[in-house]
Amino acid sequence: MSFLGRRFGDVQRVAGAAEALCLIEEPEFANRLGLVISAHHSPGIGGPAFVAELHSRMPRVPVLVLGAAGEVEADYSTEHVVFLPKPVIGEEMLAVTGRMLAASKSAVA
Repeated sequence: MSFLGRRFGDVQRVAGAAEALCLIEEPEFANRLGLVISAHHSPGIGGPAFVAELHSRMPRVPVLVLGAAGEVEADYSTEHVVFLPKPVIGEEMLAVTGRMLAASKSAVA
């Protein structure tokens, strides 16, 4: 996802859900977190369970879900979650990411 880093700057990749959940426990990281993008084909919990656990810890953090085969938008009908079914075109992902980050920043301000 280097194209996200080129467009938005500070992007942190993780190996799986467990690493992501550990990172948000670090106050310095959590305070800078603007958006989580999840593809759910990584090790550990995935899909709606990951999003639910993330939101139990950080209820207002926006999450962009890049849907996997068999997943549907209805699985993610919670606030602050946008679901994009695969295949996702890079430009579409950049546009949605930009909108979600802008909305997140305006909600904090």
